[in-house]
Amino acid sequence: MNSIRHVPSRVKSKRTEANLGAERDHFDKQQLSSISKAITSTETPVKEKHARRIILGTHREKGAFTFWSYAQGFPLHSSSILSWKFCHVLHKILRDGHRNVLQDCMRHHSSLVEVGKLWAHLHDKYGQLVTLYTKLLCTKLEFHMKHSEIPPNLEASDEVLERTAGSDINNVFQLTVEVFDYMDTELRLAETVIRQLNTSIAISTLTSGQCRLAPLIQVIQDSSHLYHFTVKLLFKLHACLPADTLQGHRDRFHEQFRSLKEFFNKARDMLYFKRLIQIPRLPESPPNFLHAASLARHVKPVVVIPDDDESEQPDEDDDDPEPLIEVSNASTSSIQAQPQMDIFDQAFGPPNGGFDDRDLQIDSLKSELELLRAELERVKSEAQRYITQLKSQINSLEAELEEQRMLKQRALVENEQLRMELEATRRRNSEHENLQTTFIEAEKKAQATEQRYNKLKEKHTELVSSHAELLRKSADTVKMLSVTQQTQEEVERTKQQLSFEMDRIKQEADMKLEEQKFEMERLKRELEEKMAEVMRIKSTLQSSEQTSEQMNSSMTALQAEKERLMRSVSEKEAELSSLRQAAQVQQSSLQQEREKSNRELGELQGKLKEKTNQEEQMKKKLLEEQFVLLQGTITEAENIIQDAVAKVDDPLHIRCTSSPDYLISRAEATLGSVDKMKKGHADYLKNMADAGGLLRALTQFSHLAADTIINGSATAHMAPTDHADRLTENCRGCAMQSLQYLNDLKSKATIQKADPVSIRIILQKILHLGQELRPKGMDIRQEELGDLVDKEMAATSAAIEEAVRRIDEMMNQARKDTSGVKLEVNERILYSCTDLMKAIRMLVIASTDLQKEIVESGKGAATIKEFYARNSRWTEGLISAAKAVGWGATEMVESADKVVLHTGKYEELIVCSHEIAASTAQLVAASKVKADRNSKKLTVLQQASRHVNEMAANVVASTKTGQEHLEDKDTMDFSGMSLIKLRKEEMESQVKVLELESQLENERLRLGELRKKHYDLAGVPPEQVPQGNGETSALAHSVTMSPKPSKPALMKKPSLAHKPNVPPKTMFK
Repeated sequence: MNSIRHVPSRVKSKRTEANLGAERDHFDKQQLSSISKAITSTETPVKEKHARRIILGTHREKGAFTFWSYAQGFPLHSSSILSWKFCHVLHKILRDGHRNVLQDCMRHHSSLVEVGKLWAHLHDKYGQLVTLYTKLLCTKLEFHMKHSEIPPNLEASDEVLERTAGSDINNVFQLTVEVFDYMDTELRLAETVIRQLNTSIAISTLTSGQCRLAPLIQVIQDSSHLYHFTVKLLFKLHACLPADTLQGHRDRFHEQFRSLKEFFNKARDMLYFKRLIQIPRLPESPPNFLHAASLARHVKPVVVIPDDDESEQPDEDDDDPEPLIEVSNASTSSIQAQPQMDIFDQAFGPPNGGFDDRDLQIDSLKSELELLRAELERVKSEAQRYITQLKSQINSLEAELEEQRMLKQRALVENEQLRMELEATRRRNSEHENLQTTFIEAEKKAQATEQRYNKLKEKHTELVSSHAELLRKSADTVKMLSVTQQTQEEVERTKQQLSFEMDRIKQEADMKLEEQKFEMERLKRELEEKMAEVMRIKSTLQSSEQTSEQMNSSMTALQAEKERLMRSVSEKEAELSSLRQAAQVQQSSLQQEREKSNRELGELQGKLKEKTNQEEQMKKKLLEEQFVLLQGTITEAENIIQDAVAKVDDPLHIRCTSSPDYLISRAEATLGSVDKMKKGHADYLKNMADAGGLLRALTQFSHLAADTIINGSATAHMAPTDHADRLTENCRGCAMQSLQYLNDLKSKATIQKADPVSIRIILQKILHLGQELRPKGMDIRQEELGDLVDKEMAATSAAIEEAVRRIDEMMNQARKDTSGVKLEVNERILYSCTDLMKAIRMLVIASTDLQKEIVESGKGAATIKEFYARNSRWTEGLISAAKAVGWGATEMVESADKVVLHTGKYEELIVCSHEIAASTAQLVAASKVKADRNSKKLTVLQQASRHVNEMAANVVASTKTGQEHLEDKDTMDFSGMSLIKLRKEEMESQVKVLELESQLENERLRLGELRKKHYDLAGVPPEQVPQGNGETSALAHSVTMSPKPSKPALMKKPSLAHKPNVPPKTMFK
């Protein structure tokens, strides 16, 4: 050791630099090996040990410089699988790597964006996944660079989240939106991966499925934390903002909750995840943010990653794994002494010129070091196992503790809720009592109000009746006056009669007195003469006295009667005077009422005159406004027609084309609008105060006329020269006549003589030219098209049912004749064919329902046959599509029969699947041409079409999988061949390649000629026939025509020849 101390410093520095260089070379070599083995183009998942070494490398160098220096050399633009695995490794490095990895990766943010954009434009399944994964990584980088307090693995406490959100509610709102976006990228990637697995019928135990599923482990870890962050932030927002403001946030959270729960449930059922990760279970329903107490019931989802049990033994080509921890100081000093002594020996030679005892010590130390290393590894593995067990126990105890805490919180919340409900019940009872008393008072008030209303109503009735009574009394008073006069005359007469009677009674009384006096004198004489008759005279006297008393009483009675009559006369006079006064009062009131009525009548007549004048002014103003509105509508219609004429002269319009059938339909619609416009013109001339009918007719006519002009010019682009010139000239003439007619309508002087006859003549010419340009030589009369559509749809349904029946027969026969792998393959193929036939049958039913709806909504007063005849081109498309579907179903059954009997090829079944998909798409396109966009049956038809495409893809996948299982590939063993033999085999292989290429080129030429003949028989013009043997397609839009210049449709080479009459916008994936 003394000799080592005397080594020069220059030798020591060289030794240190050599050690550091060797260590750095070893590190670079190990990192390169791990990166190249982790990121490959093979469809296998990334091995955990390679990813772990890369992550340890980032902690060792405190960054990701080495990773990116090697990763930049990968051909990410050429292999989608390589890009997918690169994104997976980068995701793991961001989560588990050193904290400086985030800044190193942010420097390459633009490279990730470019890779995502590149694969977004390429139709590749892994390319779609790479696009979504790069978006996720970019979002992750941007989020954590902005919020550096939250680490990339999202393992942040609630205090860190609270500190990041801050106290400003705007910052909390913005952070919530960013977390929502972060979660959306995670869920979109997970949903796409699972959907692709379902489409390709892959399972999680295959390497191809595991390659796609492996990154979802990191997605599950991120999603659980993001879900917890979202719940916390939303509860904080609801505590500060009103609920209506956060309705959008709640809707977005509920959608993410549903997607995340569905993703966790699907992942939990996959065998691949069961041994790698413990996925938490989300609650049955999302939290209620409107109830603050719901936060206590929220449980943070915890994801548990068990230790990887896979063997850590290195592969044959792996480097020796470096130790992850240091051994004792003694071992370290021994290890350091070894290179020092070797360097010293290299510089000065070994001591004593030969073998030394220190070599034996070094060897023994090395052997001890190896034993210590093995023991250390064993201790580490056992400690790791104990740690895992303890972690699992801790997790379970924490879960139990959390559950107990949750139960406690729930009990407290329930107690609080019960207490609050009790108080609320008490308050409701008191409120109910108050309401009851208030209701009784209100009811009393209502009764009193109703009584007052009844009294007022009775008073009003009495007033009305009294008014009527007064009117009657006013008429009766006049009568009473005459009656009173008559009564007065009668009283006078009665008075005279009474005076006459009194005079008569007086005369009678006087006469009786005179007679009594005479009788007394006579009695006195008789008394003197007849004293003897005293008794008789006394009796006579007594009788006379009685008679006198009677006379006196009668006189008294007469006097009382007189007084009574006098009183009666005075009473009658008083009553007569009162009646006179009442008559005078009544007459004065009637006079006042008459004067008031005259005044009111004058006022009403004045108001009537004012209303009449105002009505006349309003009528004049209404007429002026109606005419101004008519002029504005005419001006707008002129602008529309002038714009159509300008599009005809536009050079860009030359590329637009249209079909004669569509031109005919537009011309017929325009002729109908001309009739409506003429009727509206006549109605307006009869009643100029109502221009609504004319305005509607003008608006419809302007749009239809412009559509006819544009489609006429577009049809002329495909017509022969003579027809094209005449059609263009008639379109211009139609525009000129329309503008002239509209100009006549704008002036009051010429509106009477405006006549659209010239417009009708030119439209009839355009209609005639369109009929001349229609394809000739139809084999079926138009009257028979309606019946033929129903027959073809029925025949298609029958063909599909027959296909299903035959497939069932083939299934039973295959179960009898085959077994094992062949039976499994045959069953899978036949099951997929049966599902496809069922989907086609549902599609045919949906198409039939949609056609009925189209016919019912579009036929009007015409019959179904007339509707089909009027839309003959559309009807022929339906017939062609129905025939194609029936023929495709029959061919598929024949191909499946051959494949099951091993007399056919699997490619025939694949081609039939594509053919059926194309035919059903043709049927859908032909059905939706005239359908309403908002029709529910159209939505059902589109869903059925997508289901057919999925079932066709299942048939193709089942066929390819069965073909791979049944076809044995011979292993190529060239070990026993000589160099000359290998050259000969190579030349023969090249000859076969050239022959196959020649056959492929010939078949492509033959396919192109077949397609040309196909389009020729279908009646497609030569300009619309695809060029280049089906390499590209540039069919013009013949169904609808937009006034804007249409871009040429650039499509890829179709896998099979499509049927004719398929709308060019329909693309099949």
